[in-house]
Amino acid sequence: MFIQYMSPMIVFIALTLLSVRKNKTGAALFLLCAVVLSFLFNRFNPFVILPFVLLSVLSWFSEFDNKRLKYKIAVFLPLIVFIAFSIEPAYRVSTRLDDGNYGMRIIHGNGVVLVWAPRGPGWPDEGTNWYAADSICRHLSEDGLSVTDSPQNIWRLPTAEEAVRSMQRHGKNCAGYIVAEKIPHYAVEPDKETPLWNPHSKIIYWWTATPTDSNHALIIAYNGKLRSREKQFAAGNLGFRAVKEQTGEDSVKKKIIMSKNR
Repeated sequence: MFIQYMSPMIVFIALTLLSVRKNKTGAALFLLCAVVLSFLFNRFNPFVILPFVLLSVLSWFSEFDNKRLKYKIAVFLPLIVFIAFSIEPAYRVSTRLDDGNYGMRIIHGNGVVLVWAPRGPGWPDEGTNWYAADSICRHLSEDGLSVTDSPQNIWRLPTAEEAVRSMQRHGKNCAGYIVAEKIPHYAVEPDKETPLWNPHSKIIYWWTATPTDSNHALIIAYNGKLRSREKQFAAGNLGFRAVKEQTGEDSVKKKIIMSKNR
């Protein structure tokens, strides 16, 4: 996971070093990156593509003297920036709450009470698209530990409002709610902690049941941010966690499942 987050910086450093050594080759590779990203995003995103195009143009028309100094700047300047901006995230990650219980949890939000599925098919460690997530939720058994052949319609995806209102940090509700234009607001920024999130999982986004149009739905990040994604989109870090309404039997079942998942 560390390499996953470091990879953009590594790519930029490698391309910069190559551009210093052979500017025309570096320019061509920067332009190639812009083309590849256009295909990956399936659309032209100027905030992603244009920086690569600009770097390509600069590399093409640049002539570098004192290349040894340029190499040092290309390597050490990004590392200094990386270290400076890593202090807060490193502290936050090191102090994340993890009670080790990935079983069924009853979460009391600000005005929302939901049962969240235990780790398993209703809370997988692998990413999936919205359609698969919705189907698994509808076919999930009552205990949340198996997928049945026929729809049970017990579990479902949480709405964006429910997910925002359930976000927690250090075991306390973050007092989240959604304001205009699907913008979440929190008294305290949520983090990737139990009882909602698995701090050690590669999943950092969840699907919600809230559509933005017929082909898109909102996803929520571990820090509580919302964004729209195409329902067919699938990524390794985009999963889901099923929910259901609390019943009188859930408290007893929750204790049994909690003991099995410790």
